[in-house]
Amino acid sequence: MVTAASQRPIPPDIVVRAPDCPNPAQAALLIDKPNGPTSHDVVHRVRRHFGGCKTGHAGTLDPLATGLLVLLLGRATKLQDAFMHLGKTYRGTLRLGATTPTYDREQPEDATYPWQHISDSDLKAATAQFKGTITQRPPMYSAVRVKGERLYKKARRGETAVRPPRHVTIDTFDILHREGRDVTFEVVCSKGTYIRSLADDLGRALDSGAYLTALRRTHIGSYAVDTAWSLDALLRTCPSPSTDSSS
Repeated sequence: MVTAASQRPIPPDIVVRAPDCPNPAQAALLIDKPNGPTSHDVVHRVRRHFGGCKTGHAGTLDPLATGLLVLLLGRATKLQDAFMHLGKTYRGTLRLGATTPTYDREQPEDATYPWQHISDSDLKAATAQFKGTITQRPPMYSAVRVKGERLYKKARRGETAVRPPRHVTIDTFDILHREGRDVTFEVVCSKGTYIRSLADDLGRALDSGAYLTALRRTHIGSYAVDTAWSLDALLRTCPSPSTDSSS
């Protein structure tokens, strides 16, 4: 088990926020990931822009999710574990009364359930069940490997697999707003938490169904998305090595 005390410390001067441009030799770059691209897509675009420098990230966001993604450039890739072990904060919206195979809106609803019986107090009581250390199973549509193969590849073939449970910690699970079936919430949690699974489990706890319709990561530890670069602005503003050499 890796403890916080054993983590490599994060030097404050390598963390790059907008409007500062990163040094590709060593930077932890805060990016506000847009809806659509995968985390790997973002890594690929930034790596290519900065001349093929070594680039990784410190925690995946699903394609439909937006928000804070920490990209690690050059020597900063050695700090991946330190960033990965920081807590995460998410704001999202779930829809009651239905489920989807992916636990989010990426695929159409595959089953519907009554939801009108769910009161605001029912919601509050149900979320309380998920606070603390809980056992969670990843969605079938996820990048978790089982017997050497990504689960999503099995799911696309219509197969199922025994998904290994994992222990995650939910520090807070607060309901912020409700409008009919749609519930806006905030979660502060440990690394490795699947918010899609949390939504699905909450629906079951309410004798109904639920799936994510929106998700945004607002914080990783003390690092906030409000200070991050948008991907397009970064690529438009910060020069690439080829630009530097031609000027």
